[in-house]
Amino acid sequence: MPELPEVQTVVDSLSPALVGRRIVTVQLHRRDIVTPPGIDLAAYLTGRSVRAIDRRAKRIVFTLDNAERFYMHLGMSGRLMLAADHEQIAKHTHLQLRFDNGAELRFFDPRRFGGIWWLGLTPDDDRLGPEPLGLCATELAARLARTKRVIKSALLDQSLIAGLGNIYVDESLFGAGVHPLLRADRLTPAQVAALIRSIKATLRRALNHRGSTLRDYRDANGDSGNFQRLHRVYGREGQPCRKCRAAIVRIVVGGRSTHFCQVCQKPVK
Repeated sequence: MPELPEVQTVVDSLSPALVGRRIVTVQLHRRDIVTPPGIDLAAYLTGRSVRAIDRRAKRIVFTLDNAERFYMHLGMSGRLMLAADHEQIAKHTHLQLRFDNGAELRFFDPRRFGGIWWLGLTPDDDRLGPEPLGLCATELAARLARTKRVIKSALLDQSLIAGLGNIYVDESLFGAGVHPLLRADRLTPAQVAALIRSIKATLRRALNHRGSTLRDYRDANGDSGNFQRLHRVYGREGQPCRKCRAAIVRIVVGGRSTHFCQVCQKPVK
C-alpha cells in the first residue's frame, strides 16, 4: 500500500496538470468505489475547477473551487494516471475525469481496496494523528505513553501518527536502533528522540527518491520510485545488514511482515 512518500509523489505529479483546471466530464464505471453510497459524483464534479490537491496521511485530497472536497485512497493496487482522452482505457479503470486542458485523470484499481470519499464541506477527520514530518519528540512520547502495544504496531496506527506504513516503520525503527517488539510506552526519551529523527530522515530520503516501487506503485505520469534500492531492512530477509553485516530477520507482528537487524536493534529484554 502506498505510504506518505508515494502518496506525496502522486500529489506532486498531479498538481501541475490539474490545479486550476475545470472538470468537463465524469465517467464513473463502478459506483461501489464511492463513499457514502448514493453520492452523484458526476453532478458534484462536472463544471467544477480544482483549487488544490493535497496529501493528508495516505489520502489524496482534492479541493474544488466551491471549497467542497473529496479524497482518494489508493488501497493495495490503486493508481491515479494522467492520460490523453484518446489513449486506450485499461481494464479495472473505475473513474475518468476529463479536464478543459485535454488531460484525463483515471483511477485504476484491480483489487478495489481503494476508493473515493466525498467530504463536501465537512472538516478533516480528526481521528487521524499528526503528520510525522511536523511531529516533535515530546508529542510523540506523549502519544506512545498511552499504548502498551509494541512499537511496530503503534506506529502503524493512523490515529497515533498519520502516513506511515510497513516499509517506513521498519526502515525508521532500524535507523533509530529500536527493536520492533519493544513496548511503545517503555521507550526512553533518548529512544523517542532517535526515533522521530529517524522517521523524518527516512521519509525525506524516500521523498527525494520518489518513493518505493515494489509492485504496483507509479506516480501519475507512470514513473516508478527508486527508494526500494536503498532499503536497509524492509524486504531484505536473509541479506546482510548494510551496517553490521548480520543477516536481516523477518518476523510477523500484528499480521504484518516486520524486518529488522538483531544486532543493530537490540532485542527486548
